[in-house]
Amino acid sequence: MAGMDRFVAVLLDYSATTRARETQTGHLSNSYTAAIDRFFGCGLPFPAKLEGCRVLDLGSGSGRDVYAFSKLVGQSGLVTGIDMTEELITASRQYIVYHQKKFGYEKPNVTFIQGYMEKLSEAGIQSDSVDVVLSNCVICLCPDKRAVLQQAYNVLKEGGELFFSDMYASKVVPDHMKEDTVLWGEGMGGSLFWQDLISLAHSVGFSTPHLVSASQIEIYNSELKAKAGDVSYASGTYRLFKLPQNQVMSEALVTYKGTVADFLDQLDFDSSHCFKKDVAVEVNGEMAAILQRSRFFPDFKIQILDKPRSSSESTPQNCHLNPFLLADKLGCSVRQSSKTSK
Repeated sequence: MAGMDRFVAVLLDYSATTRARETQTGHLSNSYTAAIDRFFGCGLPFPAKLEGCRVLDLGSGSGRDVYAFSKLVGQSGLVTGIDMTEELITASRQYIVYHQKKFGYEKPNVTFIQGYMEKLSEAGIQSDSVDVVLSNCVICLCPDKRAVLQQAYNVLKEGGELFFSDMYASKVVPDHMKEDTVLWGEGMGGSLFWQDLISLAHSVGFSTPHLVSASQIEIYNSELKAKAGDVSYASGTYRLFKLPQNQVMSEALVTYKGTVADFLDQLDFDSSHCFKKDVAVEVNGEMAAILQRSRFFPDFKIQILDKPRSSSESTPQNCHLNPFLLADKLGCSVRQSSKTSK
């Protein structure tokens, strides 16, 4: 996808110029480049159409994604990174002005806050203030995932989106694995059974999750592999939307206008929905509501149909939301990257 290619290009350019600056000045050898090397994300959480958006990155870590997104939201947008680690927040803040100048902005569009993603309100993030919440493989490290989703839901504006990559387990992780500090530190002990994400999202108030991409996670460390037993892992990127509680769900005929930058011919919304320009597609009530209420509304012609409400949950066992099945279909796999070993 052209949009994904642009995001990858931004990351590569960002990392390359940072390392080049290290070579020229020698100032970064123990600070920001080290933070980049300590980046442990399991995906690229990149939704389309971020220009002008207020974005919140949960568990911003080294700040790599925050600075990449600061380019994508533009001067009129704002990206906030929140992380509980003082060292990483301090390191990230050192390069705010550098990236402001690099991107040619009149003023910085990035801020970093030390705090917990389970307690966004205590960190000063206002309710109904964010367009998009992003996260890259950190929710699996949090014991209270419901609190994370609830806080994300609270700070999102109506029509806002939670778009995140994370590790998922093929079954409910047994208690003895959750109590293993090594497995927990690797994200394996705290990984959510993928089906539980659906019920958890609904309980908070979000729409049904939409699976965007997935990869099998291959564990090569023999000790970790033995501890995992018959539990396998996959990385999955999902998008969830905050819809009005009284939203009427009606099926619709939708036509993509081809107006999203970098997606002129087609918009790949998720692994199940590909909208080609000027081609009418019938969608269920929840998808119609998402397109009506989200930032994508101007990019679609929407004709409500006189049909009973349908649900994306009608697919048996939600197999279209299974990251393991999608990873197998795509033939994608990634090597498990240690979060704890040096």
